Amino acid sequence: MNDLTLFVVASALLIITPGPDVVYVLTRGIAGGWRAGVASALGVNAGILVHATAAATGVAVLLTASVWAFWVLKIGGGLYLIYVAWGLIKSRELTRLGGTAAGAGTRRCFVQGFLSNVLNPKVALFFVAFLPQFVDPAAGNHVFQILKLGGIFALMGTVFLVTLGLFAGQVGGWLGRRARLERGIRVGTASVLALLGIQLMLPERR
Repeated sequence: MNDLTLFVVASALLIITPGPDVVYVLTRGIAGGWRAGVASALGVNAGILVHATAAATGVAVLLTASVWAFWVLKIGGGLYLIYVAWGLIKSRELTRLGGTAAGAGTRRCFVQGFLSNVLNPKVALFFVAFLPQFVDPAAGNHVFQILKLGGIFALMGTVFLVTLGLFAGQVGGWLGRRARLERGIRVGTASVLALLGIQLMLPERR
């Protein structure tokens, strides 16, 4: 399995795992209808593009400045991915669907989704930890490599979350009745993240 294929598989698992973004889109879609759900999804993924751009700039600077600095980033990123994996196993995000928020306008849903992502330091940390795993330092043009990966992630996330927003009512109820499936998705994604975190800290790149 090449790097891009592995990235797409890992990203798909992360995107479909019930978490803050999924819960936000579901609650907005259930409360305000499909337009609110779609606007929320677009806002969330606009925020993801901001984080991907910031990660591309930061990682490129480290790659250019110092090999040791990049290894510090890799080790720190690996530890953080393992921490995120543990958090996924313990999380109970879908329990929040019981208290659905009041409906809001589509513009407000977009802005809130965007800000909730852009202003979340955990999202920024995750992208800085996750994207370098798939960067080839020897290939050059590091900014482009990470922007491409971030763009792919955002596109996949947009397709999934927009679909989720369109059918928020049905999906929310369906997931709420299938706790084992939701738990299985979490554990599967956590396992992939933990393995990536361990691999990120190995002294030899693939």
